[in-house]
Amino acid sequence: MPDLPLGPLADVLAIDPDGIALVDATGELTWAQAVPQLHAVAARMLERAPDPDQRWGVMGDNAAPTLMAHAAGLLAGVGTVAVSRQLTLLELTDQIQDSGMVGLIAGPGSAPTAVAALEAGLVGSVVLHSGATSDSRAPGIIEWSDWVAGASAPADFPVRPARPGMVYTSGTTGRARGTATRWVLGPVADHLEYLDRLRARAQFPEGPHIVVGPLQHNGPLTAVRHLLLGRPVIVVGRFDPAEVLRLIQQYAVTSSVMVPTHFQRLLAVDPEVRATIDVSSVRLIAHTGSACPPDVKRAMIEWFGPVFTESYGGSESGTLCRISSSEWLEHPGSVGRAVEPFRVVVVDEDGNDLSAGETGILAFEAPEGYGPTYHHDPEKTAKAYVRSGTFTLGDMGHVDEDGFIFITDRMSDMVVSGGVNLYPSESENALRQHPGVADVAVIGIPHPDLHEQLLALVVPTDPSQPPEPTELEAFCRDLISAYKIPRRYEFIDELPRNEMQKVDKKALRRPYWDSERTIGG
Repeated sequence: MPDLPLGPLADVLAIDPDGIALVDATGELTWAQAVPQLHAVAARMLERAPDPDQRWGVMGDNAAPTLMAHAAGLLAGVGTVAVSRQLTLLELTDQIQDSGMVGLIAGPGSAPTAVAALEAGLVGSVVLHSGATSDSRAPGIIEWSDWVAGASAPADFPVRPARPGMVYTSGTTGRARGTATRWVLGPVADHLEYLDRLRARAQFPEGPHIVVGPLQHNGPLTAVRHLLLGRPVIVVGRFDPAEVLRLIQQYAVTSSVMVPTHFQRLLAVDPEVRATIDVSSVRLIAHTGSACPPDVKRAMIEWFGPVFTESYGGSESGTLCRISSSEWLEHPGSVGRAVEPFRVVVVDEDGNDLSAGETGILAFEAPEGYGPTYHHDPEKTAKAYVRSGTFTLGDMGHVDEDGFIFITDRMSDMVVSGGVNLYPSESENALRQHPGVADVAVIGIPHPDLHEQLLALVVPTDPSQPPEPTELEAFCRDLISAYKIPRRYEFIDELPRNEMQKVDKKALRRPYWDSERTIGG
């Protein structure tokens, strides 16, 4: 049995022990400090999860321990689950039971829910970091520093099955389902081969990487790969555009992952402040999440240079297509060409191929083992495929003669707000439980900063006395995460339905958009 497979981490520890490894709101960690912590965390996680099907939940507070926990899990072959820090106990319970979580690692934003899960007997351990505290005296609560200091590392770490990180994604049913992060495509023999292939798929240039998005989403979590290669990572807590610019200059940041909302907020910084910041170190900003307004993207290219690479894909598929700044300037609005080993096709509702320029379902042919799967949900997995070996993420669009892909609409009702996927069914299921709601439909409408926001169209039980929007918001707080709760409400007499009695969401969205394209960006 081998020791912990540190790989490049061992090299950087020997060559540059005093170099900066991690930065967050609490301060800096050198490689001499970070690598022993990774070793200790790997041992602790393995101790509690000896069964390969057991996992640790890592709640997504933006702090160095969050990143370290995911990295340690990959090093030890222990599966981790990227858990949203906004989950209610009800939502968290479902994910714990579905994924086999034995413990939770939580920061200040997620500690109350994590401790509640421990008190309910759902997990056996809760590790608190970055100043998170709890008044609970339930056994099993431990502070990160004590947990790390008390680790007794095994002489050898076993070779285990590959356990990629898991994230949960919802859908039309409103129930979240787990899917492995597709950072490595295709089958692997064990966690050591997975690590080797993960490191070989380095996405970012050498130099410091800055994390500006929530570490509960797949894009920001790609920073784990950068850390495992022995490269510095700066983790930003709450996104403050002026502070992000200052950090880019201070640490000579070379890369990041952002969504269009980040771009808009950076562009809103006082031009005089922007003029004092040197961003010339940046060589790559990967952006994803939602469509970027063309004027915003052009402004960012003029400011930072042609360093932007847009990707389209999903947690369950990995990147499916990609476009550089120069390609985008020649093909504005495109999300790029398909990347290997995928091949894009556009099909009609019966799965028949359409010609270049024709709009239909965007689908991707993939070799065996490369397509999406959902944990414990063969039905959802099957629904992702339009035919054998060809899957879709639920978007409509077309492909031009040169192979550039353009997205025009969605098959599903999903809303993308600030780069976060929101499924209206979750909001609708919660609102329907309110006695004052006879029927409800939740749709996405334009928002100047987030591109889309949730609007609830409510048919009240008593039209003469509809419930107050604040009352509906408060009612939902115990049922779903805060970011899934609509902030706008309108009361209507009835919902439009088609011949099959399904709510016509496109008809509901149409009045709020100024074109046939009823999605953000």
